[in-house]
Amino acid sequence: MADWTDGYVADIGYTYGYYSELNPLRSRLAFLSSGLAAPEIETACELGFGQGLSANIHAAAMPVQWHGTDFNPAQVAFARELAAASGAEIALSDEAFATFAHRHDLPDFDYIGLHGIWSWVSDDNRTAIVDFVRRKLKVGGVLYISYNALPGWAAFAPLRHLMTEHADMIGAEGHGIVNRINGAIDFIDKFIATDPAYLRANPQIANRFNLIKGQNRHYLAHEYFNRDWDSMHFGTLAKWLEPAKVSFGCSADYLDHYDVFSLSPEQSTYLSNIPNLLLRQSVRDFLVNQQFRRDYWVKGARRLTPLQRTERLRAERVVLVSHRSEVALKFTGALRQATLQPQIYEPILDQLAAHVPKTVSEIEQALKGRVGFDVIVEALIVLIGMGHVAPALATDVAAVARKRTNRLNAHLLDAARSNGDIAHLACPITGGGMGLSRFRQLFLLASRQGRRATSDWARFVWELLESQGERIVKDGQKLETPEQNLAELNTQATAFADRYLPILKALQVA
Repeated sequence: MADWTDGYVADIGYTYGYYSELNPLRSRLAFLSSGLAAPEIETACELGFGQGLSANIHAAAMPVQWHGTDFNPAQVAFARELAAASGAEIALSDEAFATFAHRHDLPDFDYIGLHGIWSWVSDDNRTAIVDFVRRKLKVGGVLYISYNALPGWAAFAPLRHLMTEHADMIGAEGHGIVNRINGAIDFIDKFIATDPAYLRANPQIANRFNLIKGQNRHYLAHEYFNRDWDSMHFGTLAKWLEPAKVSFGCSADYLDHYDVFSLSPEQSTYLSNIPNLLLRQSVRDFLVNQQFRRDYWVKGARRLTPLQRTERLRAERVVLVSHRSEVALKFTGALRQATLQPQIYEPILDQLAAHVPKTVSEIEQALKGRVGFDVIVEALIVLIGMGHVAPALATDVAAVARKRTNRLNAHLLDAARSNGDIAHLACPITGGGMGLSRFRQLFLLASRQGRRATSDWARFVWELLESQGERIVKDGQKLETPEQNLAELNTQATAFADRYLPILKALQVA
């Protein structure tokens, strides 16, 4: 009998993650910043969509016709449940890539996205993916692909191999993948205690393994324990994609657009003197020890003139999605901790403080004589990369999307009563997802149900937790008494009302 899983982990569901890089709207500023024409996206497809949260949020929040496939029927069933809730235009299949690639009823796509799946499938499946992109991506269309990269995985890959060898050879099949993972982790713990020469040659591996031990087992199952697993040099991926006639556009990681955060001046100069774009990307991966790449490729890249680039950038809209006080002007890049210049970033953040979308041109005019256009664009790219600012849709487009996002969010808020698996809601302003923890979702649900006082929100959440035998964990300690739990929930509800609910209303999530 054929194995329909094709070596991919199927006895445990994938996590309910949301990945903003799969939002087609994000590609626009990245392309324009790099001097490339950004396509208008009307049709999109996600290959290997997992639980389908990203695909459903994007289908609900954008005027784009979505398709997608994932081999796991349980995950497809969940994704279709979300689609039915929102009423979005999205068609989801459980077909294998090779079968899906040869369907004749699919449109050609302006955008095709794959998050991570490239690293976890066989070469036959990679061939099917490339063939699909070759035949179904429109001229001018964008391919987003993320994958485990070399050289960043080079040191850890042997230990990952040892873990999976243990799970396959000694782990008891009938005891499930979680027990096999736990057994493999215990095995590696004991291996490390023997002080092997491999670890002495790669001393950073022990710390990395310690991080893995604390991660969600569902995530680990799909990240590390598939039969097919590969990390890849950028140049190797480029050769794989040659038959699809796509060329490298730019990084989907906005912070990669400015080398000052990742490279020393000497490294930056060295890199700039490499004339070949593909070789330059390969060398950069070695300079930063790249472990995971997120890239845009394009079928028929078109370079803009400086005037075209400037005019199109000025028309782009952005919005602040974080609370103003939480935007720290420091972050850790690949090279060092970077401090952003307050005289540049503070005025820009002031312009966006109301969480109302503004065009780059509007910000430029407001800051005329204080901050130049190119500096504004660079600062916005950095703020998007940090997750504080997001590209925004036109007002009329967002208004249409809001009906769908309201329906999807109502469904997700109801699900939050039972568990905290999903930590995002759909935002019609950004065309994407808005991170929101379970308790904040429940406070929002209480507000939607007409409870006005924050104390009533806290009581509503506590009654849900108590009925399910749950307790709040604070500072590593479980709060046992109702009084302790209610006190903590009251504190969180007040903070939600003061800080986050106004933002959610401005972004049309609430």
